[in-house]
Amino acid sequence: LKVLGIFSIVSAVFGAVSLIIAVEGFWNTVGMIFIGAPIVLMLSSWPLALGQAMNAIADIGDEVGH
Repeated sequence: LKVLGIFSIVSAVFGAVSLIIAVEGFWNTVGMIFIGAPIVLMLSSWPLALGQAMNAIADIGDEVGH
């Protein structure tokens, strides 16, 4: 999941930058920078966060088991 998370974040950054360049108008660009891009980056980081959570649960299980 961590590799998928890194790949999704990189592709989301590329897509957000491409869309920011492609939109026309000042307010559309500002909206994409301050609203669209953070939402896209937050949604794309979920696989990375899930992988870290599963790693933490496994570490807790290792400590409790010993």
